[in-house]
Amino acid sequence: MSQWLIFKPGSLRALDRVLVRYDPAVVLLVTGKDSYTNSGAETKISQVLKGRAWVRFQEFRTNPQLADVAAGLELLRRSKADLILAVGGGSVLDMAKLMGILATQEAAPEDIVLGRQKINKTGIPVIAVPTTAGSGSEATHFAVLYLGEKKYSLAHPAMLPAAALIDPELTSSLPPKITAVTGLDAFCQGVESFWSIQATNQSRTYARRAIELALASLPAAVQQPTQQMRRRMCLAALLAGKAINISKTTAPHALSYTMTSQFGVPHGHAAALTLGPILEYNSLVTEGDVTRPYTAGQVREIIEELCRLLGCPDATAAGQRLTAFIESLGLPSRLSGVGIRKAADRRKIVEGINLERLANNPRVLTAAALSRILEEIA
Repeated sequence: MSQWLIFKPGSLRALDRVLVRYDPAVVLLVTGKDSYTNSGAETKISQVLKGRAWVRFQEFRTNPQLADVAAGLELLRRSKADLILAVGGGSVLDMAKLMGILATQEAAPEDIVLGRQKINKTGIPVIAVPTTAGSGSEATHFAVLYLGEKKYSLAHPAMLPAAALIDPELTSSLPPKITAVTGLDAFCQGVESFWSIQATNQSRTYARRAIELALASLPAAVQQPTQQMRRRMCLAALLAGKAINISKTTAPHALSYTMTSQFGVPHGHAAALTLGPILEYNSLVTEGDVTRPYTAGQVREIIEELCRLLGCPDATAAGQRLTAFIESLGLPSRLSGVGIRKAADRRKIVEGINLERLANNPRVLTAAALSRILEEIA
């Protein structure tokens, strides 16, 4: 699907023009609880929505559950909204995308999420306005939700937002830690996309630039933010989103979901904790454990290029560079630093791994190998 994309400071001023194109009878506004106000979006959007019928949905968890989606769908039905305006971070955008697609399907949402039924209709249009520079959800055709403690990813071409307004000014109020963890999400997506078995020349072009931008800009955006650094990180997030929209993520993201849902580690930080060790692991690929269609030689070439992007001579140095990168943002680089200290906790992470994302990794990862990687960073 094509997307109307506007990226520039002040791009939110184009919202009125976007709404005129869709001419909704009722707008469902999906937002976070605090970010909508703190980002400055509320002041701007309330002016645009004057004279239009709209309702707001914000009562859902940071890691949305199916029950949260069901509550949103009920409000959507009652209000008869025919367009969704999503303003917030990755969870907000994902929630809007889930509601938009599930609202029009004949099958029950749970049946679709569990794969018992398929998506067979286009959804309600979604306009995405990110207020963080990280998830890239504004540029992807999938979204994450949970059933209990288990994470699911729903994907369909019609889930790509119809329009995305990316205004770096909306990220200006982000505190250092949120800037760091959301920026790490974009960075990890870039790296993982680069080595994913589903990568293409196009996705690697996006990923390469996202990696370069995040490496050069994220520490400054955390420590001494300027408008330029905020803008560069918004671009890194957009490009990383475009990259994983093609390639999907891999092992670090597969491991991250349990860390987030059960141990409260912010998603981007959780993915970054294993990025270096898995880079080193992937560099030692053989023909016996390579994930097809790659050959071991192809994977080694990809890892060598990644090492060059990171300014490192080999995978060992690159792993050390990634650890230092996390620490330069004021974040711990070991599991113990985020409260994951027990062997039983590490086993829980391995047992709860997302197999769909794990399958995209260029080297096969067994439970034993995953356990060793987690023990390395304990």
